[in-house]
This record gives sequence, C-alpha cells and structure tokens, in this order.
Amino acid sequence: MAKFKLDEIDHQILDMLIDNTRVPFTDIAKKLLISAGTVHVRVKKMEDAGIIKGSSLTLDYRKLGYSFIAYVGVFLKNTSQTKFVLERINEIPFVTVAHVTTGKFNVFCKIRAKNTEHAKDIIFMLDAIEGVYRTETMISLEESINDKKRLMHDIFNSL
Repeated sequence: MAKFKLDEIDHQILDMLIDNTRVPFTDIAKKLLISAGTVHVRVKKMEDAGIIKGSSLTLDYRKLGYSFIAYVGVFLKNTSQTKFVLERINEIPFVTVAHVTTGKFNVFCKIRAKNTEHAKDIIFMLDAIEGVYRTETMISLEESINDKKRLMHDIFNSL
C-alpha cells in the first residue's frame, strides 16, 4: 500500500477528532469551511490507510470510584512464560494496560483500583499468576501529562 499523505485539512480534522471523537462531521466542516461530505471522505481515507483506528471513549474514573492508579512491574521466572502470563493478566479487568518490556521488568502494567486495599488485592492477583517471580509497584500520585496532541503536532510538522 502506498504511503498516505496528510495535508493541512487532514491535520485539522484529526486535531478536532482528538479533542472529541464524537464531534459531528458537520461541525468540523463548518469550522474548516468545507462540506461534511469532504470530511467524511477524508476520515474514511484515513481509516482505510490505517491512520485512524476506531475511536475511543474517555471515562472519568474518579467519578466512577476508581481514582487509585498504580504501575506494577512484573518479573517472570522465565521469559518463555510471557504469553501465558499475559493471558492471565488479561483476565484481570483492573489491569488496563500491559506492556512486554526490556530492562528491569518483563511486563509493565497499569492498574486502576478503588483504593489501596483494592490495589493490594489486584497486586496479589498478579503475584499469584503461575510464572510470576515477583512484582514491584509504584503508586501514581497524579497524572500530570496525558496529551496526544503535542506528539501529533510534532509528527505533522516533521512531514
């Protein structure tokens, strides 16, 4: 597949969609002084090229009672157990992100919990997985930066 070239209109469309994935194409069209059909066609082309992959919903976990965030580094007895351990981790709904990593940990997880007691229970679930040697936990005091737009603008500027 040929590399898809983004122009300034595509950048502006993506910029608005990153702010709010539910923004109507008609609103985007009005702001960019183009037709809603043009927005639709451009978004479809970006989806077909794999640049846009679905859309996401952002939840306020604090309002849902899950304000406690921790990061758990998982050490495995053997790296050959990685796939098995990831399958078990995937069964724990409070683990929202898991990365296979190099360096200190074999797997690095983000967990969301109601409080410290709940977090302890989740960490114990991770520790109990066959093949896990031990875990190391870091508590998040505050999410200070969570900004997709800065990277997106840097990528656009380098194209």
